[in-house]
Amino acid sequence: MCNRYRMTEAQIALAARYGIEAPFPPDHTIPPPELFPDKPVYVVRQEGGTRALDIMRWGFPRKVPGKRIDKGTGKPVLLDTKVTNVRNYTSPFWKSALANPERRCLVPFTSFSEYGPGPTGKRPLFWFDVPSRPIVSFAGVWRPIDGGGAVFAFLTTDPNPLVAPIHPKAMPVLLDEEDEERWLTCSFDDAVVLAKPYPSQLMSARSEAAQ
Repeated sequence: MCNRYRMTEAQIALAARYGIEAPFPPDHTIPPPELFPDKPVYVVRQEGGTRALDIMRWGFPRKVPGKRIDKGTGKPVLLDTKVTNVRNYTSPFWKSALANPERRCLVPFTSFSEYGPGPTGKRPLFWFDVPSRPIVSFAGVWRPIDGGGAVFAFLTTDPNPLVAPIHPKAMPVLLDEEDEERWLTCSFDDAVVLAKPYPSQLMSARSEAAQ
């Protein structure tokens, strides 16, 4: 599960990369370069054929049963959580966003991280990037939330041979640049086809100590 990534490029580079014109949000609300769940992040969405650079928080809010039991109802107390990654594409929780092209987005990043195997507290952290592409896009979905603002999450898929030895469960869906427009406009079935492992030969990995 990817819950940490980097965006080290400036706002003007994002605007140029995605063909976005001013006005767009100011830089001072974004905490570069390390990005974590529930933090404000730049996201690219499309509306009326025009791309916009928006600020959204990372993670769809969701209530899950906790361990404590409510004495009045006899049921577990519900806890507020943030769901940051999308793996079950046909789940009702996600499909309503995935099936609507207007609820899909591009999540720009320069590198993402995964913890490798090891004892708790001593697991090595690895960073992955695409050396030939300074800015890459995760395949994301978003939705508005009560009280204003919006949240996003991005899709994960089976890990490629580079990621699998470090994180065998999943890796984020990275889009080829030529597939970004398709992601923002295509049908649900075509969107699912794009949710595939990125070629490992085009990526690199480094441990935190080697940064």
